[in-house]
Order: sequence, then C-alpha cells, then structure tokens
Amino acid sequence: MVTVAPPDTWTYALRLPHDPRAARVARVTVRAALHGHGMAETLEVVELLTSELVANAYRHTRGPASLRLTALGDGRLRVGVWDSSPHVPAPFDEPPGVRVPPAPVGAEGGRGLLLVRECASSWGGWSFGGGLLGRGAGKLLWFEV
Repeated sequence: MVTVAPPDTWTYALRLPHDPRAARVARVTVRAALHGHGMAETLEVVELLTSELVANAYRHTRGPASLRLTALGDGRLRVGVWDSSPHVPAPFDEPPGVRVPPAPVGAEGGRGLLLVRECASSWGGWSFGGGLLGRGAGKLLWFEV
C-alpha cells in the first residue's frame, strides 16, 4: 500500500449568500478544513476571526460574500473574506502599528475587527472596483495565523 502525504499548501473557497446563517456556515467549513489538514491547534482563533469577518460582511452589505482559506505551506493559514462593499472599515484602514482606540463602553459593535488585529499574526484589506477577481467592486479583508 502506498501512502501519499497531503500537500502542505491548499485552498478552499466558499461563496456565501447574504444570509444571517453565513457566519455559522463559515465556522463549520473552517472547522472541517482545519481538522482535515491537521491544523486543529489554530481552530478556535481562526473560527472566531472568520466569524467576525463574515458577520461584518452580512451586517454591512446587501450582497453575497466569499470565504477563502489558504494554507501557505510554512504553517501559516490565510483567511480572506470578500464582500460587495468597497469601503475598508476601521481599524483595517489603518496600517499595522497604529493604535486604534477601543469601542466605547456600552457600544453594541466595533470590537470584532479589533479582535482580528489583536489575535492575527498579520492582516489587511484591499478595496477594488471593476472586474478584479471577476466579482465587480468590493473589498477583501484577510488575516493570517
């Protein structure tokens, strides 16, 4: 019997409808992919941060979103969420190292992307228009662990 080692680089992509259950679908997908590739040690943080990005895509846009998980081959995992709004939100509109004030006490939102900045090893966002990636205008927010 021949055994084949799984590749150390892989990508999963998932198109998510504009639906309040999209964050749950994204978490289930992340859980399955990371367990399947022996990366369960990063599961909790990746699930949380992915859920934040997908929930923001649902909350702040009216269209579908896309989730992309990419193992970069050196133990790093990149997660990207595309949505139809070209607006890159704070704190992702600030470069790394710039201190962003926390959400006011009692505010109902404003903490999710700060969590991503604090918990991910790197992160970023791009706004684009036209036919980039075949999706039309929008933005891509991403993080790595």
